[in-house]
Amino acid sequence: MVKFNGVNHLAMATGDMDRTIRFWRDLLGMRLVAGLGRAGYRHYFLQISETDLIAFFEWSGVEAVPNKEHGRPVKGPFIFDHVSFGVEREEDLWDLKDKLEAAGFPVSDMIDHGFIHSIYAHDPNGIPIEFSHNVEGIDIRKEPQIRDQAVSRITQEGAEPRLEAWPKVTKRTPPSERVVYPGAGSELFHGKKR
Repeated sequence: MVKFNGVNHLAMATGDMDRTIRFWRDLLGMRLVAGLGRAGYRHYFLQISETDLIAFFEWSGVEAVPNKEHGRPVKGPFIFDHVSFGVEREEDLWDLKDKLEAAGFPVSDMIDHGFIHSIYAHDPNGIPIEFSHNVEGIDIRKEPQIRDQAVSRITQEGAEPRLEAWPKVTKRTPPSERVVYPGAGSELFHGKKR
């Protein structure tokens, strides 16, 4: 089975990369670790943790979305509600709350979700963000807990992946056919042309 090692990167969009960098790098303290681009196109990566990144495409004409309350139901086409970033200490939540408010960004009160404590805000692009700290003594990664009062049959199957629910791979890509094509940025790191 494939072993995942984190979120390589979340890819977001902005119409103002400089303002976005000011928020994520300078206010939140995430390192700017890669920047790809050319006239009319930029794609920058910031480090969330040892294994996780957030990336932004800068496209002209992208406008900040109106703030939406985190977790509030919507109707119609929709694919993204919010992203939550974990912090090491509960004190970090209070530090972030103070920093965001001092910079003029509205922040929610501290919310107790039972297994995490969280605060909620929006970045300059209107991206809804949550910051969370695990409640002491409760680790749902080690001890999954399904407390849904209307649990579905599939959920009742448990925490572990049910690989038999999908067809088995019957044809693997042979090593002789495994080609990696150059994409945006490869010329900057490897000298390969697109």
